[in-house]
Amino acid sequence: MVLVGFIGAYDKIEFMLYLAKIMAVLEKKVLVIDATTKQKSRYIVPVINPTKSYITEFEKIDVAVGFENYEDIKGYIGISEKEDFSYDVVLVDADSTEGIENFGLKNSYHNYFVTSFDIYSLKKGLEIMNDLQEPLQLTKILFSRDVLKSENDYLNFLSIDAKVLWDEKNIIYFPLDSQDQNIIIENQRNSRLKIKRLTQLYKSSLYFLVEQIMANEPKDKIKRAFKICEKEV
Repeated sequence: MVLVGFIGAYDKIEFMLYLAKIMAVLEKKVLVIDATTKQKSRYIVPVINPTKSYITEFEKIDVAVGFENYEDIKGYIGISEKEDFSYDVVLVDADSTEGIENFGLKNSYHNYFVTSFDIYSLKKGLEIMNDLQEPLQLTKILFSRDVLKSENDYLNFLSIDAKVLWDEKNIIYFPLDSQDQNIIIENQRNSRLKIKRLTQLYKSSLYFLVEQIMANEPKDKIKRAFKICEKEV
């Protein structure tokens, strides 16, 4: 099982679902865990009978909402705490120190810090890291309009005292583009995950992330899966 954490105060669940969709087309069994305090997926992922905590299937992806830890999820599924998940990939959306610790993200295959450059997202996101016992290795996913070096420098300045170890070789940018936002909102209304009309930069960043997370998967297979998603109407 490949465990991947997406950490920060910025809304992350949308692009995580698009990532999961591509992985599902790769014939991977994927679980997306919304471990955030906002639980945004409760409102944007369709579900018939929502309860305090539940798992629902959305476009061949399992989405878990309202669980405190893996043990609670295993109890819901009906397996013992000692049994392993049957998922190939688990993506965790965390916006608190508790979420990082409860879902074992210190031991994950990869962790990403996701932010835009508004002050709340930056400072609140870094605040999450302050209560960790040890620094966490993180790759930056930055949502930006202009992809400015000064923005990344500012993040580095703010994080001088934070418990983070940045991977400066792999900074991933997503565009803050109105076209992408409009397509995402339209997809929410239609309860779909279509990537066809997203901007090329958004799709390129998704593709790069899938390649990085699914490093053991043949690149031509990933490319085919991505093209299948792009052709969906």
